[in-house]
Amino acid sequence: MLEKTVYRQLLSHAFDITIAVTYWDGKEETYGDGEPVVKIRFNEELPLKSFTDEPTLTLAEDYMKGAIEIDGSIEELVASAFRTDHSFLTNNPFIKHFPKRSHSEKSSQKDIQSHYDIGNDFYEMWLDKTMTYSCAYFEHEDDTLEEAQVNKMHHILNKLKPEPGKRLLDIGSGWGTLLFMAAEEYGLHATGITLSQEQYDYTQQQIKARHLEDKVNVLLEDYREVNDQFDYVTSVGMFEHVGKENLGLYFKKVADFMKPNGRALIHGITGQHEGAGVDPFITKYIFPGGYIPNVAENLKHIMDAKLQFSDIEPLRRHYQKTLEIWDKNYLKVQDKAEEKYGKEFARMWNMYLQACAGSFEGGNIDVMQYLLVKAPSGTGLPMTRQYIYDADSKEVSKEA
Repeated sequence: MLEKTVYRQLLSHAFDITIAVTYWDGKEETYGDGEPVVKIRFNEELPLKSFTDEPTLTLAEDYMKGAIEIDGSIEELVASAFRTDHSFLTNNPFIKHFPKRSHSEKSSQKDIQSHYDIGNDFYEMWLDKTMTYSCAYFEHEDDTLEEAQVNKMHHILNKLKPEPGKRLLDIGSGWGTLLFMAAEEYGLHATGITLSQEQYDYTQQQIKARHLEDKVNVLLEDYREVNDQFDYVTSVGMFEHVGKENLGLYFKKVADFMKPNGRALIHGITGQHEGAGVDPFITKYIFPGGYIPNVAENLKHIMDAKLQFSDIEPLRRHYQKTLEIWDKNYLKVQDKAEEKYGKEFARMWNMYLQACAGSFEGGNIDVMQYLLVKAPSGTGLPMTRQYIYDADSKEVSKEA
């Protein structure tokens, strides 16, 4: 009875939308005014201690195994919780400090492979044709996901204002889309780094299929082991994997990779508030070793690396929309995922994509692009940002 009283207290103040909760004893209670927007059913009693210590992990695991059912939008539920200052997700005195994780080269390789080496066929089910697994850039409200991902690559490369014939390094190159575009459309010699065997093999196949052997190469290697310099550096969705203790080293390596007066565009998930930077559910099931730094952390490390800012752009709403489209795509193939990977895995990914969209919608996390120079701010770039938008418009016109 005491546990139910605590649950009632936690849930009744957790959201700024009206919810209905059916407890394990069959009794239903409504919190908020009006008709419930989301309905939650507890099919089993949850241990109170695990809920208060690690609420996201406990709720996620119980949802995965069917002990919790949610009728309504998980995204809306999560966004609501993050908009509420007194929610157990944003202000829980019981939550423990999370233990430190190793980010040695060996453990980093294991972490990356555990996520990205699920299999290319899994990601092909719900990503677009470019196989881009990061925030898209919607220049127009009606852009398709594929168009928005191509927009994103152009937006990144256009910010660098690259000159044909020069060299670019992409740290954490994924399935290689940015490498191919840099070579084919911008005339660059592009090198990618990845720790994922699946991504490495796919990129090698595409290099041969596109006849880019003299323009593109990819390394199955830890970024800490690469010793070379480039005119331009890009890194998309990478610094979230290096760990809190290695952020300084990561940005120092970015600086080391850059030639004098070189430029870098670093794109990644970050926060605009103080927070733990890790989540036990995400760490256990999705991104082992992941850490989301806040903006102040990144800026400090960038300054310590002797780099200067030329532009910082938040893209929070773009990632929310990207995730919403991914989830719509995933729901169409969830049965196939369940058949191949099991019911818990299939439910986990649906919940993960919706919860992340809600986290962006509620402002818990953001995504930023940092345009950096190894020189005084703006060296080699036009006086205003207009060159970026002009170049973006030209690329859109070409595609049209």
